[in-house]
Parts: sequence; structure tokens; C-alpha cells
Amino acid sequence: MRFDPPLRTGVLERRYKRFLADVRLDDGEEFTAHVANTGAMLGCCEPLSRIALSHHQDSGRKLPWSWQLIEVGDAWVCVNTLLANRIVEEAVRSGRIGPLRGYPELRREVAYGDRSRIDLHLDGRDRPCFVEVKNVTLREGRRAVFPDTVSERGTRHLNELIKVADRGDRAVMLFLVNRGDCGSFAPADAHDPVYARTLREAASQGVEVLAYRTRPTLEGIDVEKKLPVHL
Repeated sequence: MRFDPPLRTGVLERRYKRFLADVRLDDGEEFTAHVANTGAMLGCCEPLSRIALSHHQDSGRKLPWSWQLIEVGDAWVCVNTLLANRIVEEAVRSGRIGPLRGYPELRREVAYGDRSRIDLHLDGRDRPCFVEVKNVTLREGRRAVFPDTVSERGTRHLNELIKVADRGDRAVMLFLVNRGDCGSFAPADAHDPVYARTLREAASQGVEVLAYRTRPTLEGIDVEKKLPVHL
């Protein structure tokens, strides 16, 4: 996935009200940017951190700037959760995600279950494949973990995937580790034990659990490699 044009860099002054961030560009310009992330963003919203933003020229938006990346240590981390589905879709279409190759049909945001929408619906083989995608930004040691706060919505999605697997269709929970400095993935028991327990239950009932790491840059984000999953 490419950023067009490439991102501009600056400094985070503060994040507040979940969707707002006061920032200062390298050239000194100051403004409020939109934050497309409803999570706690633990470890990814420290004031004075270096960040990268996109500008939506002539969009008519109240906040024309969007916060995309933050530099944590030596790695850029993608904090815009809205990009995860697009990144995974492009990776699936290009064959970068081995377990999801071979499906001629791909649709996004398909209604299913109890008032839910699946992120990616793959079809055209012996059985359809339902893929739920989560953007992962929290790192503990060298391991990526999810979620970074209680996620009742995430738990509901897992229960929907369990129903998909129970009826014989293919169900996949894919964690997109959107930073290049993690070597494995695990559920975050300390932040949401219910989600962690439900993820393990889902895996025991036939839901496939995958984790893939990206390497974000100012020019774009590419899926880099599959990570071990420790449940």
C-alpha cells in the first residue's frame, strides 16, 4: 500500500478525546489532526514522539490532516486502524498471504451473523472463507499483543467466527502487526482476559489464527512476513 503523496513528519504534542491530536510539523506549522484509532494506543501516543501524517487536500474535511504513523524506538508503527483492511486486501490479491491464496472472489464488509460485517469474504473455492482483520500496535518485549484495552466488539467478532467454523465454512482471525520490530504474536491477557480466553476457544473450535507483520515507511506499508502465534 502506497502513501500518495508521501507522508509529512512532525512531533506529537498530545492526543485527546480519542480522535484528536495536536501536532507540529517539522516546518513549525501547528494544527489538530484526526486520529483514526479508538483504542488506548498504549506505547504509541507519547508526547514529543516523531509522527507522520497525510494531508487530504480539497477534501472538505473539518480536519484535513490524518495521523498515520508514530516512531517508537527504531520502528515506524501504523496507528491508523482504518488502513489494516486495505493492506490485507492488497496482500491477499497479490498472493503475499499464503494461507489465503487461490480465491478468485474477494469482497469487503459483507454482512453476516448477528448484525455484523466480515472484513474480507473470499469465495470461488469449495467453501467460502470469512476473514476478520485486527490492527496490532502494542508490543511487550519482542512480542506483539492484542488488544491494548478491553474489546467487547472484538470478542463478539470472535464468537461470530466460531459460528462460521461450526457450520463448516472457513473462519480466519488475522492479526496485522503493523510495526516491523516484533517476532511473534500472542493475546494480551493482561489487557482483556475475556478476549484472550475467547481467542483460545475460537482456535480450539476450528478458527484459524494468523499473524502477519508489516514494515511501515513514509512511502507505504507492505506485508513482510508471517509471525508465530503463541496462544
